[in-house]
Amino acid sequence: MTSEIINSKDLKKMDPVFGQHSFDDHEQIVFCNDKDTGLKAIIGIHNTVLGPALGGTRMWNYANEWEALNDVLRLSRGMTFKSAITGLNLGGGKAVIIGDAKTQKTPELMRRFGEFVHSLGGRYITAEDVGMTTGDMDTVREVTPYVTGISENKGGAGNPSPITAYGVFMGMKAAAQFQFGSDILEDKNVFVQGIGNVGEALVEHLVNEGANVTIDDISQERLEEVQSKYGVTIYGGNDIYSENMDIYAPCALGATVNDDTIYKLNAKIIAGAANNQLAEENRHGKILQERGIVYAPDFLINAGGIINVYAELEDYGRQEIMRKTENIYNTTLEILDNAKLNNVTAHTAALNIAKARIETRKRENSK
Repeated sequence: MTSEIINSKDLKKMDPVFGQHSFDDHEQIVFCNDKDTGLKAIIGIHNTVLGPALGGTRMWNYANEWEALNDVLRLSRGMTFKSAITGLNLGGGKAVIIGDAKTQKTPELMRRFGEFVHSLGGRYITAEDVGMTTGDMDTVREVTPYVTGISENKGGAGNPSPITAYGVFMGMKAAAQFQFGSDILEDKNVFVQGIGNVGEALVEHLVNEGANVTIDDISQERLEEVQSKYGVTIYGGNDIYSENMDIYAPCALGATVNDDTIYKLNAKIIAGAANNQLAEENRHGKILQERGIVYAPDFLINAGGIINVYAELEDYGRQEIMRKTENIYNTTLEILDNAKLNNVTAHTAALNIAKARIETRKRENSK
């Protein structure tokens, strides 16, 4: 019999879950493991004061498990505030599956993941995110009702990506109104970083409005495909942040506004679909404010997707989905005006409104 002795020096290197910087009083963290299918997943439930925690499942080939944990903590927290500020009766949750979606995802793995979701009894409701499709959600639906974003022919609201993109477009136009005095994006130079389903749909809106669109992505195949469809420019440089642009639209993974990029960033507006765009919300938000760069809070303007899947729970139709998504324009303007009036960052202004709604509900529930 052998044993491994861990000395106190090693223990100091091992950050506990509760000590993670991105841990924010999360209610529950669930680690899911299944040897037969190879499933390794983490479900994060941040807050359920307003309702069950709803948020998509992301499958990504993380460098390590701590990176996956940090991602699910940040994403689930963001979902809490996204639902709160959008006026939805939902809490915040998210799930990540560790692995390559192109080579390791199988129907058996998705069904096993669905069984873990089902075991939570409705505290967490899943949906699609990066590395997932509507078809994957249909597979999960075979073993649990706690899933949204299923195919329309199965009674769902379908792929949320187009609605997410439309909400980002609305938020971008509101930011332009605030910064430029007009929400017309014609002839504005917009750099879209990441052209997955949401990024491409955003490109279409921008092109239809007459914006000058430049695209950037890790996939050359996707770049050429989108360029062929919309006649946009493929970015050919090596430092997109230093390029002269009116609007920077991050639509891939988060934290692209960080210590390495924030002072190089040569944009007047940041408005994109990615979650957690600011690596450090408070400090980087303040730097953007000082530099006069308008930041449209990501958890507000990318809320179209959750509005779309929420329709499956509340049974409202396409017209109401579009009305709620279009209202992102008004809410964005209100938050930017509020931030200016109170001399706080846009992120802080948005967060304060979301937290206030949660606190109000918490008091009502305690009576």
